Amino acid sequence: MRFLLDTHALIWWLTDHPRLSRAARSAIADPDNAAFANAVSGYEIANKQRLGKLPGKVAQELPSALRRARIPVLRLGLDHTVAAGLLPGPHRDPWDRLIMAQAMVEELTIVTIDPVFEDYAVPIWW
Repeated sequence: MRFLLDTHALIWWLTDHPRLSRAARSAIADPDNAAFANAVSGYEIANKQRLGKLPGKVAQELPSALRRARIPVLRLGLDHTVAAGLLPGPHRDPWDRLIMAQAMVEELTIVTIDPVFEDYAVPIWW
């Protein structure tokens, strides 16, 4: 399978946080699967760090942590941003919408605990 990690799942994977489900942890670790990060997660992590919601230098360490974990970062393209803007529904979080749209366009399954993704008919794994 090919997975796109929601921002919290990415942080939890990189920090070996116990809130990451066993199923998600196994899927990401499985060498037969491919796990990707979304470029927008960098902004989301940096913004949360700036607001004091994340400790330390998580944002500054993110690029090297991703390289060590061998998780490629998918860049956002026009197809992704247009799809995100056209998504229906009341969910307003632009970062979630971008992650959902990229997963839809690239045919990826999102690793997330966030139930709102189910409302958008995007495949999720948890």
